[in-house]
Amino acid sequence: MADPETIPAENPEMNDDSRIEKIDVEVAYALPHEQVILEVTINLGGTVGDAITHSGILATYPEIDLAVNKVGVFGKITKMSAVLREGDRVEIYRPLIADPKEVRRQRAAEGKRMKKGGGDLKVDEAKPAKEASSTGSGEPDKPEKPDKPDKPAEAAAPLASEKPAADKYSGD
Repeated sequence: MADPETIPAENPEMNDDSRIEKIDVEVAYALPHEQVILEVTINLGGTVGDAITHSGILATYPEIDLAVNKVGVFGKITKMSAVLREGDRVEIYRPLIADPKEVRRQRAAEGKRMKKGGGDLKVDEAKPAKEASSTGSGEPDKPEKPDKPDKPAEAAAPLASEKPAADKYSGD
């Protein structure tokens, strides 16, 4: 077997780039009306920045400012200098339109509630506030139990095939 250091190149006319190992990654960017995923082949050891540059997405979407927009790999925010592996998906995130915490604070200050699923409650759907107890104890009144019947339920009528019970007072 030949020494690995002395193996000749198969094609002597190849340039040095053809011997560098390559990996395939994706670059993703989403707008409210459009989602783009571009497949890119970069050199092994390539970074997030390399993938974005080689994808050409910055020319297609000039509104992307990498100084402002955060980037990540598979949903985890990362740095532009992070080294990629085969099959990674680089994601370019748009800035938030509104801070979710601030929106919630404003809604709480206005006294609005939200129904499950995210839509605002309509006035007629809102539950009334709990009123104070008429007993004055601070606890809500318990609903009264329905009255028990004074007499037991009547026995079911006998089936037609059954004979009526003999009356012990009738003398029969």
